[in-house]
Amino acid sequence: MLGFIWSLIVGGIIGAIGQAIVGTDVPGGIIGNIIIGFIGAWAGHALFQWGPQLADFYIIPAIVGAILIVFLYDLIASRL
Repeated sequence: MLGFIWSLIVGGIIGAIGQAIVGTDVPGGIIGNIIIGFIGAWAGHALFQWGPQLADFYIIPAIVGAILIVFLYDLIASRL
């Protein structure tokens, strides 16, 4: 149970970092950050598996993945 909570915290932080770098807000507040963090971590893990690990996330690829997901979200949302 503690590992799951730790993953939620790290996923939220990764999502917040991705939003800060791209400079846009994803709706949903902290829940949106966690979702973006998890999706970004999954995407980054699929592309790269290197670097420091925290809560079963490779930190650098997870942040790169979160940046890509937030950028894609912003691109799609701006066209609608």
